[in-house]
Amino acid sequence: MKSALLTSSMMLAAASGWVAATMFAPSATGKEPRFPQLSMDELNEAQKPLGEKIMKISSVGIGGPYNPLLRSPVLGQRLFDLFHYLRWETSVPTRLNEFAILIIGRQWRSQVEWFAHAPIAAKAGLKAEIIAELKEGKRPSGMADDEALVYDFVTELTTTQKVSDETFARAKKLFSDQQIVDLTAVAGNYVMVAMMLAMAEQTVPPGKEPPFKAGEK
Repeated sequence: MKSALLTSSMMLAAASGWVAATMFAPSATGKEPRFPQLSMDELNEAQKPLGEKIMKISSVGIGGPYNPLLRSPVLGQRLFDLFHYLRWETSVPTRLNEFAILIIGRQWRSQVEWFAHAPIAAKAGLKAEIIAELKEGKRPSGMADDEALVYDFVTELTTTQKVSDETFARAKKLFSDQQIVDLTAVAGNYVMVAMMLAMAEQTVPPGKEPPFKAGEK
């Protein structure tokens, strides 16, 4: 379990990233937004309890994935609880957890995920060279053993729909059973987040360069 100090500092880092990246993000196509940004005053009786919980624990407000999820408040509450665990209470160290999120963000070319999480990953200790090579679509060089395991584990699982015996054996040497389960869950969760953001056509804030340019692989 992470210390309260680490949790507090990472929440602040995440908040700044998510506020900038999602609350003011326009439609990627320049059309009217598929889900106009809700305000607290607009929430109905089913949505308001979740909106109030979000506002109490995070300065990201009700933007980002919460904006569409508030349209389905029961689902939104379940996912809110899951997000909280997978970001702040997971057994996976933050550096590796954020690396897993970036791997998914790169696979999906998710502008918001990368824009929001690359700075958090760097703050957590993931080397700039690793982030840059991943962004270029490469298997990063110079990874530590645990980072290489996260890259191979997440990439195999999401691209081949399985984890090889060799990779699983490496995971058992480096991670506890709980960490293996939590790593799998964070990868799957951020596939869902990438899908939600893609469906809602959200991108980076006005005036900010999208991490992934049109025509790039």
